[in-house]
Amino acid sequence: MTSEAARLQNFGPNWFASVMGTGIVATAGAALPIRVPGLRSFSLAVWVVATVLLVVLLVAVTVQWFRHPTVARAHSRNPQMAHFYGAAPMALLTVGSGAILVGRDLVGLRFAVDLDWVLWTMGTVGGLVTATTIPFVMFTQLNVEPDAAFGGWLMPVVPPMVSAAAGGLLIPHLAPGSGRTTMLYGCYAMFGLSLFAALIIIGMIWSRLTLYGTSGTARVPTLWIVLGPLGQGITAAGLLGSAARDTVTPDLARGMDVFAVLFGVPAWGFAVLWIALATALTMRTLRRGMPFALTWWSLTFPVGTFVTGTTQLAVHTGLPAFRVAAVAAYVGLLGTWGLVAVRTARGSVGGSLFAPPPNAGPVRARKDPPPASAPGL
Repeated sequence: MTSEAARLQNFGPNWFASVMGTGIVATAGAALPIRVPGLRSFSLAVWVVATVLLVVLLVAVTVQWFRHPTVARAHSRNPQMAHFYGAAPMALLTVGSGAILVGRDLVGLRFAVDLDWVLWTMGTVGGLVTATTIPFVMFTQLNVEPDAAFGGWLMPVVPPMVSAAAGGLLIPHLAPGSGRTTMLYGCYAMFGLSLFAALIIIGMIWSRLTLYGTSGTARVPTLWIVLGPLGQGITAAGLLGSAARDTVTPDLARGMDVFAVLFGVPAWGFAVLWIALATALTMRTLRRGMPFALTWWSLTFPVGTFVTGTTQLAVHTGLPAFRVAAVAAYVGLLGTWGLVAVRTARGSVGGSLFAPPPNAGPVRARKDPPPASAPGL
């Protein structure tokens, strides 16, 4: 088998996380609540890279289904990989949002809106499918251990939240009337769909960490995915609150606008707590020799949603503290994105990222052994 064929055979849906992580750098930069010379041009360039990467991966996954259908179907029965089917819809939605926010500088507003509608529709349908089918497969077919919950479990249920946030950008481009109002309420429904499912899973992840500890492997970065529904939730609440002003009655619009702050600030507080915990756990694992894997892309898109969510809080509250926090988080996002992108490029050229996954059984979580008692105690 040629090396190209081997790479294609071992290609998985988790590769779409690279599009998500790259696209969010563009969208977060374009929406940042400050103006930095060259930032918009940089964001446009990154959006183009994300768009090209999306096309390449869509072609790759299509060819894989034709040439290696058995391998492609096997992903849906893999307790680790199955959840990453949610990455493709979110990749489509991220590139679509970038088209309106920054891509319009290159392709024009009309084409950008049309492109976003196509990608939003595809991503929303795909996300609703993963949010339904992957949990169903988990409930009925996949055997999981009590310590199996990890950040990847959020991937299938987060896309509707991304659709809600992305829909907030499209609503102003709809003609006033029932269509626009239906779109607004539909986005709020997807907001709730994803939020409640995510809260259940986050509770399971917290419980697993408390009872069993971490895996100590390259799966640890997926803990950052918890930021995804939190950051996107804050972003969606903010964008939908703004879109409501010209969509529903003034009383409802004011309530939705207030909800953006009443929901966003408490969720932001928990997100900051999770950033502290995830940072400590990731650094602990790095010191013990965590290898590079595509799971490292979990350090990008979720952080990017924290940036966009913080930006929305800056817009709705007018507080300089949120503007400073958004800029600081974006600087951190640029650092992690640069690191992961370079490591991914090296692994792709060298072929290490296309090696078949080791068949070593389920990933086990564990805690550190208790410290030895002091002498005489």
